[in-house]
Amino acid sequence: MLFSSLTFVFIFLPLVIFLYYLLDKRLKNYVLLLFSLFFYGYSCPKFLIYLVTSVLFNYILALMINKFKKDKFKARFFLILDICLNLSIIGYFKYSNFILENMNLLFKAKFQITNIIMPIGISFYTFHSLSYIIDIYRGHAKVLKNPLTLLLYISFFPQLVAGPIVRYETVATQLYDRKETIDKFVTGIQRFIIGLAKKMLLANSMGLIADQIFSMKVDTLSVLSCWIGAVAYTLQIYFDFSGYSDMAIGLAGIFGFSFLENFNYPYISASVTEFWRRWHISLGSWFRDYVYIPLGGNRVSTLKCFRNIFIVWFLTGLWHGASWTFIIWGLYYGVLLTLEKYILKRNIEKLWSGIQHIYTMFFATIGWVIFRSPDIYYAAKYIKNMFAIGSTTLVSNQAIFYITEYKFEFLMAIIFSMPVGIIVKRFIIALKCRPLEYLLINFAKPLIDIALFVITIIYLTNSTFNPFIYFRF
Repeated sequence: MLFSSLTFVFIFLPLVIFLYYLLDKRLKNYVLLLFSLFFYGYSCPKFLIYLVTSVLFNYILALMINKFKKDKFKARFFLILDICLNLSIIGYFKYSNFILENMNLLFKAKFQITNIIMPIGISFYTFHSLSYIIDIYRGHAKVLKNPLTLLLYISFFPQLVAGPIVRYETVATQLYDRKETIDKFVTGIQRFIIGLAKKMLLANSMGLIADQIFSMKVDTLSVLSCWIGAVAYTLQIYFDFSGYSDMAIGLAGIFGFSFLENFNYPYISASVTEFWRRWHISLGSWFRDYVYIPLGGNRVSTLKCFRNIFIVWFLTGLWHGASWTFIIWGLYYGVLLTLEKYILKRNIEKLWSGIQHIYTMFFATIGWVIFRSPDIYYAAKYIKNMFAIGSTTLVSNQAIFYITEYKFEFLMAIIFSMPVGIIVKRFIIALKCRPLEYLLINFAKPLIDIALFVITIIYLTNSTFNPFIYFRF
């Protein structure tokens, strides 16, 4: 089931809200759990078996770690066992065919490639499970005695299939003790509407362009067409994923939960380092706290710091998918971040802010081409075309068509990738006109939200193009 579906918006969500606020506080978690399991099993019930099995062994091993917390050897044994089991499950479903394909190529073997169907959201709920078990081992949160509460944490429908990655220690107390308020409820609804609008009005329009261009043979694309496709995908993936995160955070707020932010306007960044502090914050902080820092972080020799950076970015690329394009994309950022950290930082800081922004967006856009391409050969050809390397035309009728037909959509996407709301709010505060501020907050904003919702539902009713990019991760 998709957040951006009429079934979810007009049937599932109203029903879960109604029952949640109707029943006694002691039953609220069970309402959320039942609806979360239904949400996940809606399209493929057998995936529930994998999810519940994963939660069960994590529950048992967490109890064992907690039992032997004073015996470091035993606690570490159960921690390593749990990590191995989690990685084995995700390794089988997500990476086994990739490994076999590469072994066949490398050793000219004939291992049979099987038709494995990867459970939706396995990368996200595996990381949630690892977060739980590691936080218990470190003593950052209390172990859950009720397995159904752990199942709720892992399967909670707002964050189950496409994030954000909600660290256990950040919501541990909320699973038992949280307050639902009118302010949280209203803010949650507003945040959900904004996310839905990002998805339907901006991500989908950019996605249509990107999919059309990236589905063509590279040799037929002009330089301008390649740049249009790259920019379209750059905007699509931002509004698609940040829109989903907005919806997830908003939905959590409706039920009294507070999730940490996952995006902070990454396309206004002045460096690649800053870009990754603002993009998919939950994934970056997960790798930082559970991989980078345990390896020694930057408090080691320069050589070991290089190692740590490249391990993290290799794993970041691999986490996104079983493909060399994702691995190369991860290492691409490993190289850029290492260069910025040790060589380019001072030089970048001396540049005019506009140049810093152009520099960042240039490398981010190239990175998204690698990320979006079906294979490394396509990515290499596409990037060569972007710089007119080889026999290709600069401008084509196709490129002119996309610019003239979608100029409004591109303009809106570029504008709203920036913190427009924050800028407007600061401007109003600077005017020091309390009546105007009151009018905008209490009347204009609700009217804008309602208008956005109506327009979005109209688009949703008529749309046949409605995927979420991060569902496949």
